[in-house]
Amino acid sequence: MKTINLKFLAIAVVMFVVSCGPKDKKAQADEQILVETVVQEPVYDTTNPETILAAIEHSHGGWNDLWKKGDVEYTYTYHSPANDKKDVSVERYIFSSEASYGKYSRHEINVMPETEGEVVQYFNGNETVVLVNGEKTDDPQGNAVGEFLRKANHFWFVMPYKLNDGGTITTYQGQEEYNGTTYDKLHVTYDPEVTGKEQNDIYILYVNPETKLIDRFYFSLPFLGVNEPVIIANYNYEDIDGQLVSAKRTYFLPSEEGYSEDPSIIQTLTDIKFGNGFTEETLMQ
Repeated sequence: MKTINLKFLAIAVVMFVVSCGPKDKKAQADEQILVETVVQEPVYDTTNPETILAAIEHSHGGWNDLWKKGDVEYTYTYHSPANDKKDVSVERYIFSSEASYGKYSRHEINVMPETEGEVVQYFNGNETVVLVNGEKTDDPQGNAVGEFLRKANHFWFVMPYKLNDGGTITTYQGQEEYNGTTYDKLHVTYDPEVTGKEQNDIYILYVNPETKLIDRFYFSLPFLGVNEPVIIANYNYEDIDGQLVSAKRTYFLPSEEGYSEDPSIIQTLTDIKFGNGFTEETLMQ
């Protein structure tokens, strides 16, 4: 089994962003709002796996509801238990433009770990800037990671609504029991004609047929040569103002010995607040 270096997992989130359908995101969002308005209680039909993706969206509170909230702010902790290192940031996103802000008070893993002081990443919907102690940095790696994480962290937050973007190819793979629950399994990948990529990401989603939530999934990482879905993610949710948010995420990376019982990475989202009235001009204030 392929061993995956922990420090590269942050790059994995970029693969979600790149692979998820056409780039006209506002048009997609407007279409999703219309669909959500018309279809209030989507059918959950394993013979038509696209309906399962629609049911997942609905179960989380619906894209229309999230869109109306406007924005979100939360504290994001990315923790490596093996060495007790962390990246800790205040995250802010505007859903309509996908503007994304992260202010790191602690950055020991992926975000300029050799740099002292506060790091701020800001994507205004068009371009990304990275500031270190209030000054724009010209560090190429720091800027590259900032570009990646601003789009990726936003994607992780809205993932239930992005899985059903144009270009998605979904196949039902039957049921499997895990931890006392029998899950419906969905194989999800993307049409290369839509994404423009020769090797697209693959996800195996474990959908709880009672709650319509993704409690667990496997994913591939072609960027690092992992072409099969062998990285495991387990999700736990909190109801925040009508939206079910994946407030705790545990990741298990394969090694030559298989999977450890202890997670390789733990991500937590706390102090989640919607509807803060942010604009692209005030997001950094």
